[in-house]
Parts: sequence; C-alpha cells; structure tokens
Amino acid sequence: MKASEFRKMSSEELNEKLVGLKKDLFFLRMQHATNQLDNPLRIRETKHDIARVKTVLAELAAQR
Repeated sequence: MKASEFRKMSSEELNEKLVGLKKDLFFLRMQHATNQLDNPLRIRETKHDIARVKTVLAELAAQR
C-alpha cells in the first residue's frame, strides 16, 4: 500500500493494520526459514508497509 492510502485511515484502523502486518511478517519469516516462501521480496514489502504505518501514526500523534 502507499502512504496516501494509510493517511486516509483512522488511528484505530492503522493500529489494527500494524498488528496484522506484524503477524504477516512473522509467518513470512517462518516460511522463509522452512524454504516454503515463494517470493522472498514479500518480506521486504511487509517491512516497508510496517514502517509506513508507523510513520503515519507518528504524524497523527504530532498533530494532536
């Protein structure tokens, strides 16, 4: 997802998305460790999405 899509979400939705992305990252790492991961770039994309969500959450916190 792009940062603009994350900026349209509320802080509650962003927190839920962050938890989901962290779970996805965990499962992707498990698949990678057991050589079951088809596309290793998904790990990188998920990490970038986590960073985007955290950035948008920090922006929302700074506005308050």
